[in-house]
Amino acid sequence: MSQPRQEDFEVPPAKRPRHIAAIMDGNGRWALRQGLPRIEGHRRGVEAVRRTVRECARLGIQQLTLFCFSSENWKRPTEELQFLMQLLEHYMIQERAELLENNIRLSVIGRREGLPPTALEAMEQTIRLASQNTGLHLCLAINYGARQEIADAVRRIARQVQAGQLQPDQIDEHTIGQYLDTAGMPDPDLLIRTAGEMRLSNFLLWQASYAELWVTDRCWPEFDEALLQQAIRDYAARRRRFGGLLPEELAAPPKAPHIPPTHSVVASSLEQKNLRLPRTPSNQKDQI
Repeated sequence: MSQPRQEDFEVPPAKRPRHIAAIMDGNGRWALRQGLPRIEGHRRGVEAVRRTVRECARLGIQQLTLFCFSSENWKRPTEELQFLMQLLEHYMIQERAELLENNIRLSVIGRREGLPPTALEAMEQTIRLASQNTGLHLCLAINYGARQEIADAVRRIARQVQAGQLQPDQIDEHTIGQYLDTAGMPDPDLLIRTAGEMRLSNFLLWQASYAELWVTDRCWPEFDEALLQQAIRDYAARRRRFGGLLPEELAAPPKAPHIPPTHSVVASSLEQKNLRLPRTPSNQKDQI
């Protein structure tokens, strides 16, 4: 099915998220529902990645970050892990032409340790080949965990302090952000999660502080252009305050409601019940 041109999408570019992040959940569950092995769900998930990347590039989204493989995913069965690493290597080789043709730049966040050498080589080569592209920035989180990322950042900052190159009083939110894997990247505006789960799963915990969350019950292999567009529509309809107030909310602040003294409220309540308030120094003064 042919997709409409960017200008045919009703959400104007200024109201679209600059950075979309996605937790691609439900590959295995989708496969089991179809009577297929779990690895087939991962294979179909790559097709959903391709659809999403193309649509984000078409809509002029600045960055797309995909949670591909968690540092906790090493707990999966050995056979599944071997397939995932092979799939990663295949994707890095297979998608090079697609990235170059669509002017897409690639980066990867997460620890490189533990990934197979052949997959790492394919990854680094694809990153180099696409490094000069100026369109969509595709960021893949592979062997990534947010707590691990923050711990690594704190460790690097501590070394700088120990070496006398950074003073403790100089450390602020900006400083910490510079030591994260995502240094130099904008924080995500919209975070999408598939398969209906209502949690962040250790993904971009620092960066997603003010991201708008959007969850669908559809599993990742079912995620398509229509769902992505709906997520963007919902995002554009939300009112983002970042802890403050919108200009129209500041224009005419309402008057503070009158709150009577506590003893007056109690006395009124007792009078309604034909009871008298005990005489205390406080209410004696009121009656003088």
